Amino acid sequence: MLLCVGNFFGSTSDTEWTEYRTGAKKAPIQTFVLGANDQETVRYFPDVSGCELAENITYLGRRGVFSSTSGLQIAYLSGTESQDEPAPAYSFSSKDVTELKTSLLSTPNFKGVDILLTSPWPRDVGNFANSPGKIDTKKCGSTLISDLAASLKPRYHFAALEKAYYERLPYRNHTVLQETPQHVSRFIALADVGNTSKKKYLYAFSIVPMSLMDPAELVKQPQDVTENPYRKSRKEAQKTKALVCAEEEPACQFFFDLNKHQGKKRPSDGKERGNSQPKQAKNPSQPTGPCWFCLASPEVEKHLVVSIGTHCYLALAKGGLLPDHVLILPIGHYQSVVDLSPEVMEEVTKYKSALKEFFRSKGKRYVLFERNYRSQHLQLQVIPVPLDCTSEDIKESFITQAQEQQIDLLEIPEHSDITQVARPGTPYFYVELDTGEKLFHRIRRSFPLQFGRAVLASPALLALPERADWRRCAAGRPEEAAQACAFRRDFQPFDLAPPE
Repeated sequence: MLLCVGNFFGSTSDTEWTEYRTGAKKAPIQTFVLGANDQETVRYFPDVSGCELAENITYLGRRGVFSSTSGLQIAYLSGTESQDEPAPAYSFSSKDVTELKTSLLSTPNFKGVDILLTSPWPRDVGNFANSPGKIDTKKCGSTLISDLAASLKPRYHFAALEKAYYERLPYRNHTVLQETPQHVSRFIALADVGNTSKKKYLYAFSIVPMSLMDPAELVKQPQDVTENPYRKSRKEAQKTKALVCAEEEPACQFFFDLNKHQGKKRPSDGKERGNSQPKQAKNPSQPTGPCWFCLASPEVEKHLVVSIGTHCYLALAKGGLLPDHVLILPIGHYQSVVDLSPEVMEEVTKYKSALKEFFRSKGKRYVLFERNYRSQHLQLQVIPVPLDCTSEDIKESFITQAQEQQIDLLEIPEHSDITQVARPGTPYFYVELDTGEKLFHRIRRSFPLQFGRAVLASPALLALPERADWRRCAAGRPEEAAQACAFRRDFQPFDLAPPE
């Protein structure tokens, strides 16, 4: 793969980029890029959470973690540092860094990430190290990135905005004789592509994922290792943060109960009369940043929510294929179906049954699919199709289009469970018909993000090819709210009973 830091859209002309965006030209290998560093290039990145910009060119997103099928973990942070909150579209703030750190540090037995990608340099990276040339690392770079690097302990950290090549000596992530030995980190800054000074702008290397390495091999210390350049600045930042946190009031989380009192909030602390929810066997993980689908998140477009259960909720899809294209989503943060606790899975099953009855009452059946790849929060896409679309028609359409794109889409036994064929963390694409028939593909490299929609939108099924990409189907908020209101009204007789 090719990882790009700094300004991906430098002096590129719109004409040249159009050739890639339209498919006239194609990147030769999978290419992952960071986002805008200035207002001028924000327009090239249509989705803040990441998206496919062109074939083989993927925008990772504003911040998060990308895990490859081999187990390689790549943390990334797009943009330049901002003191404003919310930060501009081309910047990150302390909140972004805190949320990215929290999501990873809360992982059991967290040791660090394999690679960290940022555009700015970290402040003070030159402490205890070889000279970075004309770059004054005490004045340039980002203190927030220094804090991020100190917390995430990347084996490799790449940056580029200072337009200079600098390969720092490896540094320790532990204090000698006081802490258990840990792996070392290497910081590499790259110059501009094609710079006239012929400074190095390409760094080629191979890496075995940390998770697959022998622990003794992982913590070996090279002879030229130095002290951690961020240790002093990090301690000062933690003191400042402690003072700020002491002055803040704890935030309250609310769920919106649309079943009883429209628009009225109810606290989610479980202290309502008669509400004694059993403790879940498996707690939801924390998102790597603001999540568009965690119900308590301010990013959720709550006007699209049409039903709320105990563990799950239904919401109309943004830019749906049809007005009644609906999503089944867990209230807490879960990555995929195979990560769900038994209680949440049970309610997912109930919602599927309710939707089956609902669509059958309208002379339709549903097709459900999940893409556990380049997605942060589990989304079960449920799309109605006419009853005269038989199971064989639907399966044939998916399998035929999969073969055309060299995707191995296999039918799995009707009564088997998805957890029997996929383990947590495994990228996959999964289709389920309302008859219980299932198709499964284990994603090993790249996967077309709109594949499920494209198949259903094809002439053989819904004949809506122009709606294959959800971004072309987005409607205004009033229209979306009206569609949600109509769906909620029609679905009410089939809705799950609200918790007592």
